[in-house]
Amino acid sequence: MNAQETPEAIFLADYRPPAYRILETDLRFEIGRGETRVENRMQLERSGGSEPLVLQGERLRLESVSVDGRTLSSNEYALDDSSLTIFDLPARCEVDVVTRIEPEKNTALEGLYQSSGMYCTQCEAEGFRRITYYQDRPDVLSVFTTTIVADAGYPVLLSNGNPISETVLEDGRRQVTWHDPHPKPSYLFALVAGDLAVLEDTFVTASGRKVELRIYSEPHNIGQCDYAMDALKRSMRWDEEVYGREYDLDIYMIVAVDDFNMGAMENKGLNVFNTSCVLATPDTATDQAYQRVEAVIAHEYFHNWSGNRVTCRDWFQLSLKEGFTVYRDAQFSGDMHSTTVKRIEDVNLLRSVQFAEDAGPLAHPVRPASYIEISNFYTPTVYEKGAEVVGMVRTIVGPESFRAGSDLYFERHDGQAVTTEDFLAAMADASGRDLSQFQRWYDQAGTPVVTVTTQHAEGVFTIRFRQQCPPTPGQDKKQPFHMPIALGLIGSDGSSLVTDGLRWESDQLVERRGDTLVFHLCSKTSALAFPGLEQAPQVSLLRGFSAPVKVEFDRPDASLALLAMKDPDGFAAWDALQTLLVREIARIATGAEVSRTVIGLFKAMLGKIPADAESRFLLATKLAVPSENYLFEQVERIDVDGICAARDTLLDALALENVDGWEALLSQCDSTAAYSPDADSMASRALKNCALGYLGRVLETDELESRLAERMARADNLTDRRALLQIAVDRLPAGDLTERLLREFHDRWQSEALVVNQWFAVQASGTGCDLDTLKALVAHPAFEITNPNKVRSVLSTFAGANQRNFHAADGSGYRYLAERIVELNAINPQMAAALAKPLTRFRRYAGERSSLMRKALMDIAGRDGLSTDVFEVVTKSLA
Repeated sequence: MNAQETPEAIFLADYRPPAYRILETDLRFEIGRGETRVENRMQLERSGGSEPLVLQGERLRLESVSVDGRTLSSNEYALDDSSLTIFDLPARCEVDVVTRIEPEKNTALEGLYQSSGMYCTQCEAEGFRRITYYQDRPDVLSVFTTTIVADAGYPVLLSNGNPISETVLEDGRRQVTWHDPHPKPSYLFALVAGDLAVLEDTFVTASGRKVELRIYSEPHNIGQCDYAMDALKRSMRWDEEVYGREYDLDIYMIVAVDDFNMGAMENKGLNVFNTSCVLATPDTATDQAYQRVEAVIAHEYFHNWSGNRVTCRDWFQLSLKEGFTVYRDAQFSGDMHSTTVKRIEDVNLLRSVQFAEDAGPLAHPVRPASYIEISNFYTPTVYEKGAEVVGMVRTIVGPESFRAGSDLYFERHDGQAVTTEDFLAAMADASGRDLSQFQRWYDQAGTPVVTVTTQHAEGVFTIRFRQQCPPTPGQDKKQPFHMPIALGLIGSDGSSLVTDGLRWESDQLVERRGDTLVFHLCSKTSALAFPGLEQAPQVSLLRGFSAPVKVEFDRPDASLALLAMKDPDGFAAWDALQTLLVREIARIATGAEVSRTVIGLFKAMLGKIPADAESRFLLATKLAVPSENYLFEQVERIDVDGICAARDTLLDALALENVDGWEALLSQCDSTAAYSPDADSMASRALKNCALGYLGRVLETDELESRLAERMARADNLTDRRALLQIAVDRLPAGDLTERLLREFHDRWQSEALVVNQWFAVQASGTGCDLDTLKALVAHPAFEITNPNKVRSVLSTFAGANQRNFHAADGSGYRYLAERIVELNAINPQMAAALAKPLTRFRRYAGERSSLMRKALMDIAGRDGLSTDVFEVVTKSLA
């Protein structure tokens, strides 16, 4: 794309049903070295009207087109760079299109491409059009039969559905045919061909059917797939028990590939996964990686119903499948480990990343109104905020009605492509609730702000609420949302006042759920009054983060401290502590001393280490000071140096004032037992490494070096090794020990790509990683700019987790990132667009940094050959 060209936007309001239905699709792939021949035979039926058939296609070489067996001449169709149009078709016909493609040259990793010698596909959102000409849209559902032909160098040939035949041709090539009986859109098509090892198991469904389970990977990785298989079986059982969803094919397959733009893809019966979301052993995966493997395995499996059996009508409805499925996998992860800690992790991500998106130039509703490049809308808003919207539905209608609504949704729309209105209609019909106002959560962008005040007079305690949502691009004025505000009332002793005897008055619906009230805030302002309370209680607000909003509620430090220690709702207790810590860091930034209240809170938490895994997980989470990204979202104008310095001051004080407590915590959690990924062991490691992180700030250099060297020598898992390496990189002066630890780590694990990525990320996020160090990492032989995992481990980590150095005052970090974005634009546009997003929020930064970031974006915008992916992100940011 030249700098002067402007691609056209696509609008939700312009949606029209497809002109043709594709009843059956019969594909034949002949994989050759350097070129693949694709024959696509489609059984078509006109949906109405008389318009020609338009098939999307990109980077294809057309060999022939035929209709009902007759080859068309060139004047019977029109061909351009993005489509094939066939004229004068009968109402029902067979169309056969033959194309040739070059997967080996496909660095964009969309369509059919080669990764580490194997062939694989990624068709969501619009990759299928890089394979063959097709109505490449999610509302065209077809029954697929796929035949793959390849030479003996590719013994494993896989596609969607069930295998129906296998033979050896006269020329020695193998031919395998797969059939998927369930109609699906083209974005769910998958193909894999390679020399792969397999891990096999079985699962017996609730109805007694036996399902074959297979995980494929390169042979040297197959020993790292056992945890993924265990997670898959637990996911299948959980979905039967919690949602009543049973698997529907005879075989379920997962393939792990090194080069993949996303985490994984839910192709029907044949999931293609990034290796980072499948492989896990104690030596090659951290605790966080184990949890991610478990969550992503579950997420893609759950898509079999929330995404595959019921899919989205158009890409504007993307959150219909992604938001619902993210919510389902979060429920699963909470059930496997800790519901409270999982909720805190999700809210941390939402506040640090999605709220930032809502506050920037790329803000969009959960259901966008327009896009230029759909790949740019696989965003935290669509995924994470979309999951919050589903969670609010469950809070509003209640768990039993939510399950009934889910059952009705799947039953009513099985085999269909539907909209967010269809989802809410099923929930409304099952529960009897009016959810018409709730639709605004899908259609209005931005993070609402809820202002809360309280008053206690003449025995009546009153809470007043006011909601408003700031303007976002294209939406200056917002209508009130339907917000479920979950709250509790806490006495001075920590007891709940929400009991049978509690009375309340309000013009809004209020429901009691155990010791929690759900207040339905549907108007701009409202109030909730509690007569008969002699003393003002503490308000435990937004329990479970019942709505994705910002809260403005001015409370004394003492009230927040009481809630942090005594609120029985774990999330609300953590949230009160976060609010207090954010306030403390803001005060420190103005020159104040660290308060004794905060020091005392940490001392109290360290004074009583709980025994159960749930409480230990929660304690580890509460002991972590808010991240810099989290803090950035609490202010209007971001003073990078001031916020980072104030946060460090607080961390140093918490470390120095509680040395004995950190040492005791370390001693108590320093287990010699063999590694296990169970919740209790993970909680102990989290507490141990938290204590080490604080002690790293106060120990003398010689003592710290001695401890790190000794612990690294006996560490038996990557979780501990990575934590120790990060402390060395961040806290030790540049010197022999840090260099030795880095060298020994790399030399020992250089054959494990995912471990090398951790090695990269430790350095890219390190306090000493200036631009010269970053350039050295990019120049390292193990770094490949064509590999998304490598790009994320170095460049994304530097831009997203190394605030001081990325935001260098001279703008060098911005200029370097812009250069890499331009380089990636020609290789992998999706990754280039994602890498540009840290620059898009330039208006939020104070001082010269804002203009330097903008200058870097303008430099990108002025380049010729920009992809639509990068063009959309950059031009919207500069508008």
